[in-house]
Amino acid sequence: MSATRVFVARLAGCGVFDPLGDRVGKVIDVLMAYRKTLPPRATGFIIEISGRRRVFLPISRVTAIAPGQLMTNGLIDLRRFTMRGQEVRAIAEMLGRKVTLLEDKQLASIEDFAIELGSRGDWVLSELFVRKQKKTSGIPFAKGPTVFLQWHEVAENQENPADQDAQQLLTAVSGLRPADLATAVLDLPEKRMLALAEELDDERLADLLEALPEEEQLEIITDLDDERAAEVLDLMGPDDAADLMANLSAERTETLLDLMDAEEAEDIRQLLQYEPYTAGGMMTPEPIICAADTTVAEAMALVRRKEVEPVLAAQVFVTLPPYEAPTGRYLGVVHFQKLLRYPPHERLGSILDTEQQPIALDTPIAQIHRDLASYDLVALPVTDDQQHLMGVVTVDDVLDHLLPDDWRTEEDN
Repeated sequence: MSATRVFVARLAGCGVFDPLGDRVGKVIDVLMAYRKTLPPRATGFIIEISGRRRVFLPISRVTAIAPGQLMTNGLIDLRRFTMRGQEVRAIAEMLGRKVTLLEDKQLASIEDFAIELGSRGDWVLSELFVRKQKKTSGIPFAKGPTVFLQWHEVAENQENPADQDAQQLLTAVSGLRPADLATAVLDLPEKRMLALAEELDDERLADLLEALPEEEQLEIITDLDDERAAEVLDLMGPDDAADLMANLSAERTETLLDLMDAEEAEDIRQLLQYEPYTAGGMMTPEPIICAADTTVAEAMALVRRKEVEPVLAAQVFVTLPPYEAPTGRYLGVVHFQKLLRYPPHERLGSILDTEQQPIALDTPIAQIHRDLASYDLVALPVTDDQQHLMGVVTVDDVLDHLLPDDWRTEEDN
């Protein structure tokens, strides 16, 4: 059943469907146009279609808005979306904006607002959901009361939109995966991006930094104080953290390493010694490493751990002790598919793949790319001259270096 009134924050991530019911994209934001005396009206949607391309869907081509979905007439302009002068993005720019209640001059911020289908077929802002500024109280973390208001009952503060509260934007994007969140962040003004980063918890911010381009990574990490920056870097993969810190000043890098967990800092120091476009510079030092007498059941238990990335869970590496990089002598690898084919009591030493040769620390990225493609692999072991396992280079590490810097926003030709 089609809705005639909907709150914009709930539209983020909704599927967009054609008349046959086929999904053609998802909603990124709602475009609103300000009017001189009347409430703003919705002009359309920013949607993401295949190829991560963002296009404009006019409101006139939307036939129905239902819970979790937009139905269209099937006509979508494939030209890349660009902003026009009088339009603003509802989720990225209006949520969190400060307003003054005309009745009592109290300050508040917009947490959400509804758009409603009018008699002439246009969608107009019909109601604001705002949170009043918290009054001084003895209750820590208390929030101000919320209230529903009409547009004519408030006045927008003439502030820099980038300075508005990021909490509502955070709520709107809370369900996005890190890669999708990174894409959304790239559309924000710099101050708005930094404000959002400030609101994210450490783990979520670490995931976001891993997905962002180098320039935005540096802007965010430079804006953070040393203590928080160290906490976030601790939660990132060592290879990603090392890539980021390689672009910081030597003084800041050393300061952050001193504040980080000792083991994490040591891994990053090791990675920073290698050239950036070599196996040593791209590897992660935290693969799944087992002894030869480890059983299939024990290996599967390690693979099943939630914190293990899928690309690292695809294989188990077998070495002599110690079992943390740098390990004892490298013996071989057991792929996840082989673990599924053998009984739980089978020892890894009896099912080793010894034909997959490790690569050296100074192997260039071009050779790594060829090896991964030639043998249909998702990861390659990296050893030193004494055949100690130092880490693994995964296919996503290679892609990060092969793709152009602007691949997240580059339009397909």
